[in-house]
Amino acid sequence: MVKKIKKQKVVEEKPVIENTRQGLMLQAKERGIKNFRVLNKEELQEVLAGSASQERIAEVVDGAVARWKSGWGSRKRKT
Repeated sequence: MVKKIKKQKVVEEKPVIENTRQGLMLQAKERGIKNFRVLNKEELQEVLAGSASQERIAEVVDGAVARWKSGWGSRKRKT
């Protein structure tokens, strides 16, 4: 006599994403937001808010990219 073995369902738990910058960056990556690495924590929270429109997301990301690029200038001293 052969016993039938029932297969158990494997339930994968999604990791709990914390409200840290790293956790917010992972959420932004999953949502496909470009240049998420240059956003600070406040900008990431604003972009990931459910009420944020695509235009607002683009506006925040463009501002962050401009801020990031301004730090990569010539070797002149900033005053």
